[in-house]
Amino acid sequence: MNTKLRRWAILWHRWMGVALCILFAMWFVSGIVMMYADYPRVDRQRLLETAQAVPVESVRVQPVSLAASFPEAQSLKLSALEGRPVYRVAIPQRKQAVVFADTGEKLAHVSASTARAIAARYAKLRPEEAEDHGLLEEEDQWTLNKAVRPLRPFHKFYWPAEGGTEVYVSQVSGEVMQYTTRNLRLGAYFGAIPHWLYFAPLRKDTGTWRSLVIALSAAGTIATLLGLYVGLFMYSPSKRYRARTGATSIPYSGMKRWHTTAGLLFGLFTFTWILSGMASMNPGQWSPEGPAPHISQTLAGRWTLAAFEFLPSSLPIPAGTKEIEFKMLAGQPFALAHHHQNRSLLLRPTGEAKEQLTDQEIAAALQTVPLREIRRVFEYESYYVDRHGRKPLPAVAVTTAEGETHYIDPKSATVVTSYETRSRWNRWLYHGLHSFDLPWLYQRRPLWDILVIALCLGGTALSASGVWIGWQRLRRATRAGVSSRREKPQTSAAVADSAPAVH
Repeated sequence: MNTKLRRWAILWHRWMGVALCILFAMWFVSGIVMMYADYPRVDRQRLLETAQAVPVESVRVQPVSLAASFPEAQSLKLSALEGRPVYRVAIPQRKQAVVFADTGEKLAHVSASTARAIAARYAKLRPEEAEDHGLLEEEDQWTLNKAVRPLRPFHKFYWPAEGGTEVYVSQVSGEVMQYTTRNLRLGAYFGAIPHWLYFAPLRKDTGTWRSLVIALSAAGTIATLLGLYVGLFMYSPSKRYRARTGATSIPYSGMKRWHTTAGLLFGLFTFTWILSGMASMNPGQWSPEGPAPHISQTLAGRWTLAAFEFLPSSLPIPAGTKEIEFKMLAGQPFALAHHHQNRSLLLRPTGEAKEQLTDQEIAAALQTVPLREIRRVFEYESYYVDRHGRKPLPAVAVTTAEGETHYIDPKSATVVTSYETRSRWNRWLYHGLHSFDLPWLYQRRPLWDILVIALCLGGTALSASGVWIGWQRLRRATRAGVSSRREKPQTSAAVADSAPAVH
């Protein structure tokens, strides 16, 4: 039985490796690129920096007056659109309606000239130098995010002489939806796109894309597990194999020897890395994702447009405010005024203004939730970490009596992320094993860079040697007119038929 098991393990590992090693090599190389090159996206801070200040003094329409037209509204923001104040109302299915706050008139669409000015302001380039590539009705490689699909079509503008800058502006909302440059696109072509299999024809169908990534990752996990089993079985600490140069621990020569050595050194990492990559897709939705809805709802209370029965001009809004969010805390309305210098103010209709909530205010808003602990987090920790520094600090960590932990941004009264038993497992299975996102490693860069690059290069060597072996085997099989060969198990005195002896 053991002999048959080993034979089948060798056979399956061999042919699964032939099929998958190119994919593995691509994943490892693109993973290194992704350490320093993100997929292009709109930067929140740049968006605020380049946006026009909200002309609050021109607002004549109260938010409550929108309730009749948008009974299913989910959120509300006030910003500027070419010098005029506009309400942006989020409605179901991720759609958005834009209403001018000075007249109450709905925006029909954003003209090409207005979109050009918006794009040039965000790109910090001259509008007259942009090429108008017209309206983009369907997804292209850079607009595959399903969150932006309801805001199509997009005006697309291109600056060939300015690093190949491209800016996409929604005709529906007048917001910048995507920003790319030639260098950003190049980094994505060698990084995120091959790593995530983010090829436009495939990614357009989210269900098919998810299923394919999960299936390939599962097959890769099995192939590496079989390889570990075969490698450990073949390896002889006592050097029982014989070669011209003497005793040896590995019964192969040439590229097979390199592949086996790389597998013994990096096989376990390859196995956990591919397994954790599959966990990133959350197969079967086994782990909750994002903030816990029940905590967000308890913290805010029931959000409704009817609660905002006041003019924004009655609030102590500071000069230069770029965006105002209308939010709730424990059922009471307030406004969150954003400035581009990573600053915000919480404003209440009573005239109160403060930079952030106290721990006591957050605890009072969650008074219906049994709390075990509430503490303020000033540095990233094991369950609240961000290599890019995008998650807000400080944060308030709230632990419930059931053991759930929720990290809340006191500057916006927003639940940033939540953890319970399954999501804690997922945090280590995905982020911990795949990105090595440990606070102490991030704080000691370039130690993190050296470790991750070294492991990925080891995985690349393992995969590349597998590609070479697979190519040679396919070429021999094609020439001989056979599809496969079976290997016999190794003995202590000789090398198996399918694994040529070192001599």
